[in-house]
Amino acid sequence: MSVRDLRGAKRHWVLFGCLIWLTFALFPLYWVAITSLKSPVDVVGGPTYLPFVDFQPTLKAWTELFSGIRGEFFSNFWSSTIVALSASVIATIIGSMAAYALVRFTFRVRLMSGITFFVVAMGGFLFGREVLGIGPATASIIAFCIALALSIFINRFKLPGPVLGNDDIVFWFVSQRLFPPIVVAFALFLLYTEMGKLGFRMTDTYFGLTLAYVAFSLPIVIWLMRDFIASLPLDVEEAAMVDNVPTWRIFFGIVLPMSKPGLIATFVITLAFVWNEFLFALFLTNSKWQTLPILVAGQNSQRGDEWWAISAAALVAIVPMVIIAGLLGRMMRSGLLMGAVK
Repeated sequence: MSVRDLRGAKRHWVLFGCLIWLTFALFPLYWVAITSLKSPVDVVGGPTYLPFVDFQPTLKAWTELFSGIRGEFFSNFWSSTIVALSASVIATIIGSMAAYALVRFTFRVRLMSGITFFVVAMGGFLFGREVLGIGPATASIIAFCIALALSIFINRFKLPGPVLGNDDIVFWFVSQRLFPPIVVAFALFLLYTEMGKLGFRMTDTYFGLTLAYVAFSLPIVIWLMRDFIASLPLDVEEAAMVDNVPTWRIFFGIVLPMSKPGLIATFVITLAFVWNEFLFALFLTNSKWQTLPILVAGQNSQRGDEWWAISAAALVAIVPMVIIAGLLGRMMRSGLLMGAVK
């Protein structure tokens, strides 16, 4: 067998492996799609695979979903769309700014100033809560502001202990995602409830849910964008600095356009996280701003999980992300490859 024949056989095996992988990847979507077209009897009666062959398809699950019998579908869909897009855009912009600062500037944070912040924040909260009788939300805000101002001020002096650099700051950002989400969600719910007592309603509002998702997404945005920005050449920025171009114009006019593939990849990844997030929406909403994951989880009854209804709702939640990934796929792949090479 010649070398050419060996290469041809190798390509056929590669194609065969790709087809097997494609089958495994698409079969769950196919199964969800045909389950949404089954009647309750067809679902509980055993596995069936081919419409019009194994079972007679019906649009009952879709009719119930769109008619409102299964919940406020259109309200949940628009809530998910508005909140997910807003949070992803805001998190990508703010995170890109933070990543650019961590790449182009040197930061020195003294560990003692961080310890001071923690001690003053916790001590101030307990003092205001237990001694002065201030409400939890007011005590938290006052203690946080005082602790932040004090820690920034004393960080300018030579304090005992190690000095943390840019890599340590990035690690601190990423470490925020190591906390169990239930702890963060419960703490946010308590904070939002207390702020509501002060007249600032945060639960079941667009602002409250979006703010939570922005904070939830920032660590991963900073982590991803830091590598993208670090891979950009410095020559163009240095030339702009020679011409006395302001830093903010360099960032928005030079850095962001050059990192467009990375921005799109980071945006799509962030959007996927926010779109599929369940726990924060469960804790922080109750009716008006509930998202699609809440709707999908609610497709059951006293008889148990109604998989035909769950499949219809899940398919609606899947399709928008598939469309966005398809439209931005090429730029997203180039951005991911850029980060991988870095």
